[in-house]
Amino acid sequence: MKDKLSIKVSIAGRIYPVTIERSEEENVRKAVKAINEKVSDYEKNFDIKDRQDLLAMASLNFASKSVELEHSSHKDERSILDRLEKADKLISAELGR
Repeated sequence: MKDKLSIKVSIAGRIYPVTIERSEEENVRKAVKAINEKVSDYEKNFDIKDRQDLLAMASLNFASKSVELEHSSHKDERSILDRLEKADKLISAELGR
């Protein structure tokens, strides 16, 4: 059984209790910090005071970055697989001589 940890995090001024794997704590705290920084940036730059709107904008920002990274990762994987297939064909051709 993995080691669980109960922590409280503050996101956009609200406290949320969460239970996570102990190994995830650093990433969760970094994510909370990033969300709060993005919410604060939007609040300062767009004169928006509604926390729900700020959280929605931050969520959209992070989700779009996640989708972009996922798409990029798939392209990289395809490129690597293509190169491996070419290398495999070259090696097979050399061994078949």
